[in-house]
Amino acid sequence: MALDIATLERSVVGAVAPPQILEIDGWLVPLDDGPIGRAKSAVPLSHDIGPDAVGKVVEAFRDHGLSPGFRLAEIPALDPIRAAVARHGLTGQQPTVMKVGAVERLAAVSDAPARLLDRPDAAWEGVFLGDGFDPEEGARRIRNLGRSPGGLYGAAGEGGATEAVGVLTVCHGWGGIHGMRTAPAHRGKGHAAAILGAFGRALAARGVTDVVLQVEEPNPARRIYRRAGFEALWIYRYWR
Repeated sequence: MALDIATLERSVVGAVAPPQILEIDGWLVPLDDGPIGRAKSAVPLSHDIGPDAVGKVVEAFRDHGLSPGFRLAEIPALDPIRAAVARHGLTGQQPTVMKVGAVERLAAVSDAPARLLDRPDAAWEGVFLGDGFDPEEGARRIRNLGRSPGGLYGAAGEGGATEAVGVLTVCHGWGGIHGMRTAPAHRGKGHAAAILGAFGRALAARGVTDVVLQVEEPNPARRIYRRAGFEALWIYRYWR
């Protein structure tokens, strides 16, 4: 797989459907006020870009009544950008791993049953609003994820119940996995893997070969993604 950073980043941002996306001198600048970091953080479309446009990006956020935010890979080439962003009073936080994988491996991670919905239903939404999660944040995430382009909404659980959920998108040729959540009382039962396997088969049916996801560095779900064949590209931080 030849990696095109610009296409990958466009897919990652487009999949979470911010209301508006600007392009400013080699930066993708999504404008949103919701809880999804990727939907409200500027990201460079290459890793050999300089810091000259950082001020313009900050101004664009503020012109739209939003706090500036950046999503920057933890690589030496972006050190000058991090320094420029820090001069605007922002700090790096929430280390998150960008992972990519092959659809064939993803489809093979589990053959347990899962359901794929064309739109979220009440049971699907209930996992985001239930025990262990902030209901206000969950409602706002449902709003964003509910408008994901071409989204499929995975659900799995015992006896047809919905105890784990996730979102599958296809954007700029990449499959994308988002919003994976399992109700705390039902973790460790293979429901997330069932959804991932169903997502892989759905992508294969659409002729998509590559898939991307992001997972916070401390999240124990990383072991499931390793089983599904995902490999880390880089760690990034949100600068706020």
